[in-house]
Amino acid sequence: MLLTLGFSSQFALAQRGEIESQTYEIIKDKSIEFAPANRVFDKVQPVKGETGKKKVSYQIVDPEINIASPKLTPAVAASSDEQSRKDEPDALNNYVKAGGGNYGRFLGELFVGGRPKEDLAFTTQLKHLSAANGPVDGKNSANAATSFKIGGKYIRSKYKVDAGFNFDRKNYYFYGYKPQPEGVIVDRDTIRQTINQFGFNLGFENTDASVLVDYSVKTGLNTLKDRYNASEIDWGTNLTASVPISESFFAMLEADAYVSQRVDQSTYNRNLFRVKPTFKYVTDMFSVSAGINAVNETDSHLDINRTKAFPAVNLDVTPFSGLHIFAGWNGDIVRNTLRSMLSENQWLGPNVLVMNTEKSSDISAGVKGETATGVNYEGKVAYTSYRNFYSYNNSLSDTSRFSAIFDPGKTKVLTISAQAGYNFNELFKTSLKANFFDYAVEMVEEPWHRPDLTLNWFNALTISKKLFVTADFYMLRGLKAKNFQSGAVTKLPVITDLNLKIDYLLTRNFSAFVNLNNVLGKRYQRYQYYPQQGLNFIAGLSFSF
Repeated sequence: MLLTLGFSSQFALAQRGEIESQTYEIIKDKSIEFAPANRVFDKVQPVKGETGKKKVSYQIVDPEINIASPKLTPAVAASSDEQSRKDEPDALNNYVKAGGGNYGRFLGELFVGGRPKEDLAFTTQLKHLSAANGPVDGKNSANAATSFKIGGKYIRSKYKVDAGFNFDRKNYYFYGYKPQPEGVIVDRDTIRQTINQFGFNLGFENTDASVLVDYSVKTGLNTLKDRYNASEIDWGTNLTASVPISESFFAMLEADAYVSQRVDQSTYNRNLFRVKPTFKYVTDMFSVSAGINAVNETDSHLDINRTKAFPAVNLDVTPFSGLHIFAGWNGDIVRNTLRSMLSENQWLGPNVLVMNTEKSSDISAGVKGETATGVNYEGKVAYTSYRNFYSYNNSLSDTSRFSAIFDPGKTKVLTISAQAGYNFNELFKTSLKANFFDYAVEMVEEPWHRPDLTLNWFNALTISKKLFVTADFYMLRGLKAKNFQSGAVTKLPVITDLNLKIDYLLTRNFSAFVNLNNVLGKRYQRYQYYPQQGLNFIAGLSFSF
């Protein structure tokens, strides 16, 4: 069983929940890994590095709607001391941890993983993170999040099966209300929100190299229910297949089927079906793929039943080892659900409008690669046309709740992204990413609460075998909001946030950690009327077994 260190930046409307303690999620995930099968999905020439040098790749991952915004979500990472022991033959990969901090914070977490057989592995995780008080009116901005996850993998010589179950419960309050006169007490029950989510997934993939067709099938069922009788059931199935026509020519297929039912004031059925056949030609110097992305969507509430076809053309050229030049012309219907929108902005009001976004055309080009010294880089320019491009703003009826505002006209977005990363002998890791956005909306005033510039800088330093430090800095600029009751437009201050995490290995079994979040102490507003906590911390102990 291996212990891996991962960190990810999630973008595109990535406000998942209340910003309580920090603005980025650095996760050290225990995962049980098996040797990967020799797949031909998305076959492309690898970047060749020097023999014996361990590479760390940094890749710009484009979300469905590529409008970046750091995942401003409180999180507490697993203790770094576990990473230092990953290569020990008797590494302690299970742990229990507990901690607390200001604002009445409490953290409790348990992780247990096992590999009872060579081809069978499982992981189980239970976590609770809460704050008894928040940035506004004490308990009126408290919050709590509890999650439970269990998953397993079963790998044979000819196939792989993986399955998982998860439960998430979030409890928080709409504290973005107007300041109350002295002596007036807000009824907490009227501003409370509770969201319960259940999810189950099952996947099957062939790993038999002798079989001509490579394929993978995944299916998942997710349910959501909130305190105001809104609910959603969402079932999705995804198929990926590849057939070699010759040594360099492949026929590929992606197919998706989503069946959803949303209940609010009324019951809505929303379905989407996608078929994407493509052909791919690969040589030592380049790869090119071309196909059609055909999508059908239905929505009983909006009386929609339509099918559209989009281009799917991509080119990757490798003029020499270590450098890729790529370009693409693509389109799609971006699927939006109540669950996905609440994950972006938890302050949504009741009966929020949910509809899909059409990405009519996405033309992009860029370069990526790495140098012999271990520096990874990627730069990209994209010009995208949308219909039903959406943003969030305080609603007219209640400014403490948010509405989704869709632009039915053509929205054009220019995106310029650049990222670089460096890894020095596992002792120092750094990754820097910047995004610039220029919006041209047609039938709405502004892309409310959308940033025009974001900057993310992550660093991890191993000072000794017992001491580990991570630091991450974030910046968002260009957020605009409007109060539809008064008509006032506000340009929100630039968000700057610095977070530090220190882990110290006390003994083989015990370690201590300290998280310092929002070190700059800025009570910034990612969403209007929702100031975030200033400097806050969590400290605690972790026991590994």
